[in-house]
Amino acid sequence: MSPSTARTIAVIGATGQQGGSVVDALLERGGVTVRALIRDPHGGKSLALAARGVELVPGDLTTPETVDAVFTGAEAAFAMTTMAGPGGTDLEITTGKAVADAAKRTNLPHLVFSSVGGAERRTGIAHFESKRRVEQHIESLGIHATFVRPVFFMENLLRMGVSVQDGTIVVREPLPDGIPLQMVAVRDIGRVATSILLGGTTVEGKSVEIAGDELTGSQIAAAFGAAVGLPSRYEALPLEALARMGDAATMFEWFSKLPAYQADFEATRQLDPEVLDLKAWIAHIGWTTGN
Repeated sequence: MSPSTARTIAVIGATGQQGGSVVDALLERGGVTVRALIRDPHGGKSLALAARGVELVPGDLTTPETVDAVFTGAEAAFAMTTMAGPGGTDLEITTGKAVADAAKRTNLPHLVFSSVGGAERRTGIAHFESKRRVEQHIESLGIHATFVRPVFFMENLLRMGVSVQDGTIVVREPLPDGIPLQMVAVRDIGRVATSILLGGTTVEGKSVEIAGDELTGSQIAAAFGAAVGLPSRYEALPLEALARMGDAATMFEWFSKLPAYQADFEATRQLDPEVLDLKAWIAHIGWTTGN
């Protein structure tokens, strides 16, 4: 199939983690033209996408015309929102609604929206509730859409606390040991979304909560220790340690009261047969104590 006749899949957030993983998975599968909404077409990430054959559409979610341009003629589109930045969850809701409205205006055949595990279960976590607000707006428009609801990102483990002390791997999280935490690699969000975008899955038009592993704090620490041949331990932090991180404390409190995340592991494997567990993800990223 030549690029001129390939199906077009649009991606919102292509220079970020999730959107980037969708681009990677789509290009790996092949047979499609990937079109991305890009704020800065001359930026390094944008130029890298262009070098890989991604069609760039300059603009942002605050300009309806540019969102329409990304969606027009596309067979399907992936979109995600974020509460990061000065606009917080209010801006997240606004931009999510803008995406949905554009999908409605352009008669987009299928919108795949990346939300969060538990969004529909009234968690009280601000950045979960904001994604649910976007889901509800999508539902109210009656457009054909699928909600992918990933659980805790494995990548967040590295940001929040894996260190080496006196030759021992130490993992710290504000979660009591013995409480299993469901998690997923960002790579696999892209692979799941790609399977749905390309059609033919049983979850299309529905929602699916996805995960690649479920481990306690000590098991997480043991996985990192085994990767580098060092002993390990887990230290549970008090929730007060997250006081400066917005509603992260609320999220970890929710994690501690099971059931929290309720991922469908079987559905995840059907959509992504090579989904990574934590051990495989650590090997995949080549993690060492110097990372």
